[in-house]
Amino acid sequence: MRWVCGFADDGALARVAEAQGGGDSQQSGRSWEFAVLRGARLLDEIVPAMGGPAGVAINVAGPEGAMLFPPVVGIVADSVAVDAGEPDGGRD
Repeated sequence: MRWVCGFADDGALARVAEAQGGGDSQQSGRSWEFAVLRGARLLDEIVPAMGGPAGVAINVAGPEGAMLFPPVVGIVADSVAVDAGEPDGGRD
């Protein structure tokens, strides 16, 4: 299973880049590609296009904690949900 990292703002992305040793791309030689889009588009279009189960992790290096959206029915498209096809989407 894959996880897509999302960020609520530029500062959140910068914290992850810094934690990965790439805070200053000129010194590290590493660049960070990103796209700005709405969360619904990420869950409804991008995740299904990845070709398999993928969840979304928001602000993984945030000081107040991350938000995780697992690849389950009700969060991502049923076509890529790991619990699709189970009664009640795998929930009891």
